[in-house]
Amino acid sequence: MKVSHQTSATATGGRWGASKLDDGSFEINSLPPSNNEEGLNPKQLSALGYCACFDNAMQLVAHRMELALSACSTTVESGMQKLEGRGVGLEAGPYANIAGLSEPEAHSVLNATNKVCFLFQIFARQRRG
Repeated sequence: MKVSHQTSATATGGRWGASKLDDGSFEINSLPPSNNEEGLNPKQLSALGYCACFDNAMQLVAHRMELALSACSTTVESGMQKLEGRGVGLEAGPYANIAGLSEPEAHSVLNATNKVCFLFQIFARQRRG
């Protein structure tokens, strides 16, 4: 399979260190959850990437279905969960706000987006085991 987009990032110091994109365009201080210092934790970064991916996939799906969204947004809640017999994993779920479609149309878009968004598929596989 041909890679359409590739990036790389480097973390130093784990949750008490720094993470940066190797092209120099973004760098953050990494902190564990519930810390009062300035920085982000990996779950927050995962939520940011997931909601952007899902929201884009939702717009693409609506366009392919020839449905005109007047507005949409996606919120992702993310957190750690204990996986049965396999340590811990990242639990994340998208919540979409879709304007301009009927409720059945919005449900159709969401169902199709769940099949298109690769991050949704990753988290769904993790939940299933």
